[in-house]
Amino acid sequence: MTSTQLLDARTPDSRSNTHATGRAARRKAHSSRKRSLAARYLGYVGYFVGAGLISGAVVHHPLDPDRYTRIAGYGALVFLAATVLNEFLLSRERPGLPRMLVVIGSSLLLSFGIGMLSGGLQHFDDFPARGAVLVPAGIVVSFIAYVIKDADTPWHRIFSLLGLTILVLAALAFFGLREVAASMETTPGSGGHSHGTAEESASEDHAPAASPSSAGTPASVTSSTPKRAATPPAHNDGHGH
Repeated sequence: MTSTQLLDARTPDSRSNTHATGRAARRKAHSSRKRSLAARYLGYVGYFVGAGLISGAVVHHPLDPDRYTRIAGYGALVFLAATVLNEFLLSRERPGLPRMLVVIGSSLLLSFGIGMLSGGLQHFDDFPARGAVLVPAGIVVSFIAYVIKDADTPWHRIFSLLGLTILVLAALAFFGLREVAASMETTPGSGGHSHGTAEESASEDHAPAASPSSAGTPASVTSSTPKRAATPPAHNDGHGH
């Protein structure tokens, strides 16, 4: 058998092997895309869930410090888990340990900055004075954290013209919101977050009523009825007067 015949004889087997390998590679790539879609979805949702938990905890912290401190911790853990998933596990380039620590720290700071900003805006009507501080602080903190977290942006951009603009915007927001908060506090019926007051209002609504005896006798009747003077006992000494 010549060499040409040998090559022709091996061609069908090689084509079938290549076809099988191609199908296996396509199945593997399709499965990988499915897993990456689920992972990207979880990472995307984790950012918002973590920031939402932190925003609620930052605003409501004075109402129950122990409870909302735990909620803020849970939110920070969720946000950090989403950061690790998006920045390290799903990323094509794995950063070194120093960069990893910087990303984790700046992501934690970013989560609290976003939480202060969103929570202060959402509950400004409930906590005007607190919201006037949280909103500008959240603007500054989130900007600094984002610049540190972004690998393509040098950290000295914090002190650039954009950084100065952010600082001026935060200052204007602070003074403006403080004036709004002062006007809301002087207006009767404004603000007043009513968490945890349902039981108190219910107890006031179900206060014990007056007793039937006291309720059945009007005060005007009892006050207008003349009191009969006490009659002294008769003096019987045997003499007729």
